[in-house]
Amino acid sequence: MTTVAAYAAPAAKAPLERTTIERRATGEFDVLIDIKYAGICHSDIHQAHDGWGGSIFPLVPGHEITGIVTEAGPGVTRHRVGDRVGVGCMVDSCRECENCLAGHEQYCLRGNTATYNAVDRNGDVTYGGYSTHIVVDENFVVRIPDGLSLDVAAPLLCAGITTYSPLRHWNAGPGKKVAVIGLGGLGHMAVKTAHALGAEVTVLSQSLRKKDDGLRLGADHYYATGDEATFEQLRGTFDLIVSTVSAPLDLGAFLGMLKTDGALVNVGAPEEPVSLNLFSLLGGRKTLAGSAIGGIAETQEMLDFCAERGLGSEIEVIGASQINEAYDRVLASDVRYRFVIDVATI
Repeated sequence: MTTVAAYAAPAAKAPLERTTIERRATGEFDVLIDIKYAGICHSDIHQAHDGWGGSIFPLVPGHEITGIVTEAGPGVTRHRVGDRVGVGCMVDSCRECENCLAGHEQYCLRGNTATYNAVDRNGDVTYGGYSTHIVVDENFVVRIPDGLSLDVAAPLLCAGITTYSPLRHWNAGPGKKVAVIGLGGLGHMAVKTAHALGAEVTVLSQSLRKKDDGLRLGADHYYATGDEATFEQLRGTFDLIVSTVSAPLDLGAFLGMLKTDGALVNVGAPEEPVSLNLFSLLGGRKTLAGSAIGGIAETQEMLDFCAERGLGSEIEVIGASQINEAYDRVLASDVRYRFVIDVATI
């Protein structure tokens, strides 16, 4: 075991504070990663506040991790010392079920092991990227292409793949009209990616406050959902709507914006339940769906896609002492569009 520095939430809604945690020794198929950057995801806040329930304290968040391999076990073949690598939302799965064998480890039928706030196969609690080092099985570590800097790449390990996966699955591309609900940490990557895939992209946001940004990032259109006329104006318009927000929505109103056979896909996870009149689905053979990150192979595909097209997250790099302030700013929607922790400051 090795003791490393970290930032942890000692209890629900308590400020994060500097501490130390234990990392396991590098096993035969493990790599030790010197973490350089860790993105702040809204999921980190949900779990640090125990908003979804089931949080294990002390809790070290962080599942948008980039760094350098500093040690590799004797059986490792995928990565070498000195490689630029990343770790996303999971660090293990059963590797035997139908979904794992199909490359969909995120939907492991026995449950994947989350990068933090989970219990691994050894019975140990997992701790995330708000720390100086992490030990991960090589099969759950991805390569960061040379075309991406480590700070800009960090949020792609969650925000990037969380939006890339549904856009690919529901065939966003030329001839398709795609709407993105919310222009935040997830939403801005959805806009960039949908545009790069060739779709006609519309942002649906509460106000027009970020309209200039949305158009700059690749949106063709931008509408305010705070204006009730928007829902009537856009009725029956979209092939695909991706909701990136973590607040409850009037799903029926947004379903009304879909074409026949259109899909509304949720990638945000509100803490509160939502209600739906099923007639909103019946009228038009519409689909209400959810999507969670992507498998390891798809995550690598996404990183390569972003590197080839010069896509990266819009970031604000902060020191570790600013984490609690950053949480407050995320909740106030005061970030454009992802905070990234410089781990050297921990």
